[in-house]
Amino acid sequence: MSRNARINTLLLLVVAALAVLPLALGLGDHKEEPFTGSDGQAETAITELEPDYEPWFSPLYEPPSGEIESALFSLQAALGAGVLAYYFGLRRGRRQGEERAAARAGEVTGEVTTGVLADGAADEMTGEVTEATSGSARTGLSGADGRDAPATKVP
Repeated sequence: MSRNARINTLLLLVVAALAVLPLALGLGDHKEEPFTGSDGQAETAITELEPDYEPWFSPLYEPPSGEIESALFSLQAALGAGVLAYYFGLRRGRRQGEERAAARAGEVTGEVTTGVLADGAADEMTGEVTEATSGSARTGLSGADGRDAPATKVP
């Protein structure tokens, strides 16, 4: 197992333990609603400390039940996760596309095409004019690094 796989497995086990241990150990059995959100707990604490407290603002929408509120919160979390997953997937896809394009460009410039050019003929790939010497033709090809490859003599 690779190092990254071990780290990912360990992180997954820690997250699972954080979710299961409070339920297994009975943390919150003494409360009426043991796992309410921090907003509800804060509201309870404020009303206990200051009974005549009036909030400055009221919510724009108050769901009719706690289940609907939980469903809306889950929907919000799912949409946020979807946006993040789309963004990271898009970045990865673009990076892979750039790598593939660079690999293709490297293949095209690195390929050697053979052919015999006549006296004074222009090379279609580079536009260079080559010259024939005593019955043999030379080809002017560029290498993958952009420098001219040595001219080859074709008998």
